[in-house]
Amino acid sequence: MITTSRASKTIPHVVLIILALACVLPVILLTMASFTDEHALARDGYGFFPSVFSLAAYEYIFAAGAVITRAYGISFLVTGVGTFFNIVLTVFLAYPLSRPEVRGRNVLAFIIFFALLFNGGLVPTFMVYTRILNIRDTIWALIVPTFLMSPFLVIMVRNYFRSSIPEEIMEAAKLDGASEIATLLKIVLPISKPILGTVGLMAGIAYWNDWTNGLYYLVRRTDLFNIQNVLTNMMNNVQFLRTSAVMQGVNIELGALPSVSIRMAIAVVGLIPVMIVYPFIQKSFIKGIVIGGIKG
Repeated sequence: MITTSRASKTIPHVVLIILALACVLPVILLTMASFTDEHALARDGYGFFPSVFSLAAYEYIFAAGAVITRAYGISFLVTGVGTFFNIVLTVFLAYPLSRPEVRGRNVLAFIIFFALLFNGGLVPTFMVYTRILNIRDTIWALIVPTFLMSPFLVIMVRNYFRSSIPEEIMEAAKLDGASEIATLLKIVLPISKPILGTVGLMAGIAYWNDWTNGLYYLVRRTDLFNIQNVLTNMMNNVQFLRTSAVMQGVNIELGALPSVSIRMAIAVVGLIPVMIVYPFIQKSFIKGIVIGGIKG
């Protein structure tokens, strides 16, 4: 009995350790590669310790200090504003869906679920945002498309409201004469901090990692590029230099231009803010995912 009990506790820990290593080791390998000399990478391959330490990739990235600083500022602005509006819209749509007395909520829930499975495609979406909403070459081009509200998050928040908010509290608020807005702001939201943290983290990561909106909608205003767009351009420029050198017959060594290490450094630079923020909201994120994923 004791052996079985120990095994039942040991095996899950071993499995979790293996899964954790599978997640952590690639990040360590990527980080070490970003600090490795390009020649050493081409000669020795990847390793968990730099065979030849080099900061060339980061020197290339941060050589344009003003551009990087502005891009980081835009990314923080877009992520903050976009995440705030995402939470507000998600909550104000999920709350009526969670109330059984709201008429037509099943129809609205079907529309949201349909939007989760299907979309109009890139061309109709582009035409709506550029010709109707006219957000092309504006800061709103990085905020409004794609991530302003997610049907998946709406369904998850609705499930959380239905499974975690006691109906007795809602009825008590109505007896006290509280309006629906007051009930939502003063009763529901304070109890819903885990799911709000989950929604904020998922929306924030989506905004932070986004580079397609800048590619599609910022044609003339490259000064509005976020950090992902700037880093993508840097990577493309390095690849262009390498390709041009080969096509024009320029005598250049394969490792003379930092290409692989720059890609790794770009990934590290984009990952740092997420790694800093996540530990502070990890507990709420896990709780929100678990409870919000329960079918309501």
